[in-house]
Amino acid sequence: MNNCQTALAAALLAGVALAIPAHAQSPEEVAAAALDAAPVWDGHNDTPIQLRGRRGNVLEGFDFHDTQAEPGWGGAGESAMHTDLPRLEQGRVGAQFWSVFVSVNTTEAEAVQATIEQIDVTKRLIEAYPEDLRLALTANDVQATMDDGKIASLLGMEGGHSIGSSLAVLRQMYNLGARYMTITHSANTPWADSATDDPEHDGLSEFGVQVIREMARLGMLIDLSHVSEATMLDAMDATDAPVIFSHSGARAVNGHSRNVPDNVLARLPRQGGIVMVVGLPDYLSEAHRIWYAARHAERARLQAWWRGEPEKVSAGLSEWDAANPMPLATISDMADHVDHIREVAGIDYIGLGGDYDGMATGPVGMEDVSGYPALFEELARRGYSQQDLEKIASRNMMRVMREAEAYAAAQARMKPIESPVN
Repeated sequence: MNNCQTALAAALLAGVALAIPAHAQSPEEVAAAALDAAPVWDGHNDTPIQLRGRRGNVLEGFDFHDTQAEPGWGGAGESAMHTDLPRLEQGRVGAQFWSVFVSVNTTEAEAVQATIEQIDVTKRLIEAYPEDLRLALTANDVQATMDDGKIASLLGMEGGHSIGSSLAVLRQMYNLGARYMTITHSANTPWADSATDDPEHDGLSEFGVQVIREMARLGMLIDLSHVSEATMLDAMDATDAPVIFSHSGARAVNGHSRNVPDNVLARLPRQGGIVMVVGLPDYLSEAHRIWYAARHAERARLQAWWRGEPEKVSAGLSEWDAANPMPLATISDMADHVDHIREVAGIDYIGLGGDYDGMATGPVGMEDVSGYPALFEELARRGYSQQDLEKIASRNMMRVMREAEAYAAAQARMKPIESPVN
């Protein structure tokens, strides 16, 4: 073979090599690689209120390695818990905001005490499992803990009623370790409107604006899940610090008032922040939301028709249920919310906040905390890259927390906001 023939053969071989496609990763492989590189940072888990309701915050005899047999405590709590250490590992959770929620059906003074009790039980839970959990107060703490193969455990207050309308209490909650506060829960506070209550303030009151600014000064994340659209916009106007939605969906996909409207999503790129997509079926599936509203209306009709005869109301509702099966939310529904937030705000503003142990169940296939890999596989099937999935898993939330810390550091010379007490 002469030199020309040799060169031609080499070129042909090179062409054949180029024509052979490289091994394409499956969606499962893409998802697994993403979660290996960036474990899930979940924005909201209600295990602490389960401990209060089921056990009165007594940890003696509680086994966080197996919560399946925990006794029920009424309502949705009759079901098994969604969270324990083995399932967190299966779900590839590397950082968790534990919600130190207390009921809105308390006085403000009672709420302050109960919130401190919830902080206490959550810290005791973390301390009881040092091989698995570690308290995290900063982004660096989170990163170091995940690097050590443990679950970084952060505290989030759910509802501004937890501070008793006091900036002093807000500051002390931060000192106790709370790193976000959801501005309202299901009802208005004296200074902010909830998404699910009749508006009183058209968003934030003057004191509410002070709360937002003091949170930003401290470096406490401003959580706008549960608040009205007007409150969202007022909070974003009150500060340049990033905001979070610890467990919400996209309102364009599901019209529930708890979800985030597009005009707010569109502000996230310039405001900074994140929407951590929730797993609660009523917020995910529009069909489920419509069914729930219709069932609620049917119950009200039966109660009006059969006043003082609850057995007939119950029988009528059972008949309605038999004729109208509840639509089930799916992993695909949850991925639809991720798709929409990416379309409006961008890939850098998406996270996950399951709301496990704060609802009856997650969507089909993600009924508990072990289900996160299935969501990442669905997103990979939809064309999300490994880099995209790493951002959704935890890199976006890490950026947001670092931005909040940087904002607070820039305000270091600013004195605490003072507000007169009664």
